[in-house]
Formats: sequence, structure tokens, C-alpha cells
Amino acid sequence: MGGDHAPRPIVEGAIQAAREWGYEILLVGFPGKIQPELDRQHVKDLSIRVIPCDSVVTMEDSPAQGCRQKPNSSIMVAARLVANKEADAVVSAGNSGATMAAALWHMRRLPHVSRPAITTFLPTLSGFCVLADAGANVDCKPKHLLQFAIMGRQVMKTVFGRENPKVGILSIGEEPTKGNELTLAAAELLRKHVANFIGNVEGRDIPKGMADVIVCDGFVGNVVLKFAEGLAESVVTLIKEQIALHPFAKLGGLFLKSSLQEMKRKTDYSEYGGAPLLGVKGVCIICHGKSNQKAIYNAVRVAGQFVKNDTNRLIQEELQKHHAETSASEEPAKVQLTV
Repeated sequence: MGGDHAPRPIVEGAIQAAREWGYEILLVGFPGKIQPELDRQHVKDLSIRVIPCDSVVTMEDSPAQGCRQKPNSSIMVAARLVANKEADAVVSAGNSGATMAAALWHMRRLPHVSRPAITTFLPTLSGFCVLADAGANVDCKPKHLLQFAIMGRQVMKTVFGRENPKVGILSIGEEPTKGNELTLAAAELLRKHVANFIGNVEGRDIPKGMADVIVCDGFVGNVVLKFAEGLAESVVTLIKEQIALHPFAKLGGLFLKSSLQEMKRKTDYSEYGGAPLLGVKGVCIICHGKSNQKAIYNAVRVAGQFVKNDTNRLIQEELQKHHAETSASEEPAKVQLTV
């Protein structure tokens, strides 16, 4: 039931995913609003069920209070289905804070995860990179950024097939001495414990594809994400305006049409579906509030990739390995005394 235009684009995207990938889809919401949308489509041959709820956590609700006061809201029911192993993943375009709160409430955190991270995809000249955290944690400690790096790196390896992902930490300069207390301390941890850590990455390096995984606290990450979204939309608008102003530019625009469409596709949030919430026991994809059919379809596709590649288990193994290594190094040395 979440999203600016729900439930129509949510239902349509889910139907498209079910048709193409053969997934079983559980649509959680008000049957009276969902069923008419299903009746508009040919879904008799698809495995789609409607799971009822009694309320919705709206964008105006406080995430934690909304989940507490509405235990049978659509997002709480959806998260409960994953926690009870009745579903493999949850996809939501509703209140992002409530989605995270519901996931923590029912699905809980993976072992050795201090803070889950919202991981978003940003387009680059070489494809895309992942940014963690993109808004889940406004205030972070160095160990949190280390966990973000470990989880983000595993996602790029297992879900997207990048064998040895490069990891960078977002800072105000490429020199290792640049940054605030958090980035300096976190960089030291990443240098010790994360393979292929390339050091500091500046904001201008993100679209160049300097790193596959970029870590930062959620305050900075969310600012970067919203700026990137606004910039992409503004560039496309400016190009259209300039073409419309000049007669010869219109002619050139016809020849450039396919190239411009490709550029728009690469910067379109709907191509990436949504932002995985890493660090919880189950797959959770948080979508943009204005998600259209294509965005929901791609979000379900990404959720399926996470499940098929058993990404959570691999993340847990990496975190367990890191925890064992650091615990061993922190043990006091044994002293033998002869009396």
C-alpha cells in the first residue's frame, strides 16, 4: 500500500515480475483496493495472493510509533511474513523509516551487525557503484562504516559478479590525512580489515567509477543520494530546454535521440529498483515513494537476485570471519610465570 500512487504501480510491477521470473507474489494490503487492480490484468496463470492488513503506516506517521500503534499494518504484516519464513523478501515503496523499523522489529539483525545500512545504487561511467549508508544511520561510529564496507563488498561480489570490488570511504580529499574524526578512524579500520580498500574518495570521484563500494554515514550518504537524483533530473530538463530553443538543435536532437535515451536510462532510479537494507535477517528492498511499475519490477528482480545468491548467508559468514579475527587479536597475551 506504500508509494505516492499505490496500489496501481505496485500491483502492475509485481505482476510483471511474476510473469517474467515466475516468482510467487504476496500483495499485502487492503483487498478491496488490490483486487480491482488484479482484475484489470490477466493473472489467472500467475502465483499471486492477496494478504490482508487492517491499516497503513503513512508518510506522515512517525516510523517507530506507526509500527507500534499499527501492528497489523501492511509493512508490519509483510515483514512478519519474511520473519516467519512464509516469504523470502519484502519490497516496499512506503515510509522508508517504517520499513526499516518493521524489518528490525520482526526480522531482526544478522549476528555481529551493529547497524543495518541502506545501500543505494549510483550510476557511474563504468556502470554503477553502491553507496552505504544512504540514510539509515545519521550518526555512526568507525566500526559501523567497517561493517557497511564488508556488507557492500559482499553484495557487489555475489549479486553483481564483481570479483574483487574496490572499496573507498567518502571524504573531503584523497589524501589519507583529510577528513573528520569519523572518516579518519574508519579509514584506518578499513585499511586493516577490508580487501582492495583504495582509501579516500571525493564526491567528484563517485560518477567516475573510482570505487565499487563507497561508505559514509547516513547523513552524508542521503545528501549525496538526493543531490544525485536532482542533478540527473535537472540535466535532462536543461538538455530538452536547449534543444527546444534552437531550430538546428532540434534537428541534431533527432540524431542524438537514442544516445539521450540511453543517458536517461542510466540515470533513472527506476532502473535500479530500490535500496537493499543490509544487515537484517531476510531480504528487504526499500523503494522510492514515487516508484512506477518499472521500479517495482526491478526491485522484485533485485530481491530475487539476493535470495538466489544466498547473499545474507555470505554476508553473515564474512562478518563472523571478521569478528573471529578481531576477537583473536584483542585477546590478551598469555604470560607464563615460573616461581
